Amino acid sequence: MAPSFRFRLERVRAVRERKEKLAQLELARSITRLSDSQAGVRSAEAEVESARAEQRTVRAEGTVGAAELLAGQAFLERVEAEHRRQRDELARSEAEVADRNQQLATAASEHEALVRLRERRRGEHNRELARRETIFHDELASLRFHRSTA
Repeated sequence: MAPSFRFRLERVRAVRERKEKLAQLELARSITRLSDSQAGVRSAEAEVESARAEQRTVRAEGTVGAAELLAGQAFLERVEAEHRRQRDELARSEAEVADRNQQLATAASEHEALVRLRERRRGEHNRELARRETIFHDELASLRFHRSTA
């Protein structure tokens, strides 16, 4: 009987498949962090607006001391600094998602190339088996024909 199909790069293909799955997980984690960053930016924007509204309200009342104005301004600056930090974090998260997406695309194409190679080799193996089987059957038929004519 003919040997069964054996893909010699199966271990490499399995490693590439694992690498692709890890890249998918890392992309999912990055997307989760991006979502968290977006929520953080929205929250920080709301806090900035709230602090600004509070400042406007305090100033509109008119009977505010210098210390209260300075404290309010310091609070507003801290909230705005947090908003900037959240935006920076969002930019980093967006860059990370783009990078992870690129890594996934690379890993997927490497894995897919080996899958295609395996299928091509399997097809070549099957064609070679069919060719050998045809030769065997032709020889068998030829032997039977020669026996029947003898």
